[in-house]
Amino acid sequence: MSSPIVVTAHFVPADGQFDAVHEALLPAIAAVHEEPGCILYAIHRTPENTIMMIEKWESAELLDTHGAGEAVAALNASLEGKLARPIEVTRLEPLPAGTEIQGQL
Repeated sequence: MSSPIVVTAHFVPADGQFDAVHEALLPAIAAVHEEPGCILYAIHRTPENTIMMIEKWESAELLDTHGAGEAVAALNASLEGKLARPIEVTRLEPLPAGTEIQGQL
């Protein structure tokens, strides 16, 4: 079995579209929380007034299934015209340090 994988997705709303982007994310979050392998799927406002999503998945395979799923397709459709640039998705490689619980996501 593969190790859990952490992903970030950065959403940059077009001018005046922050609330619309936030609202578009809410049904996707509810749907994704029900998907197999989803450990964490949470959004945060950045100091630049963008939205950073932090995800954690049980495996890369389950993340790939999520990426090809209905919730992501619906989210992408609901975001049309609301973003200043494409979503920047980054898969992260852990570099554990310190305690097992505090030193990695």
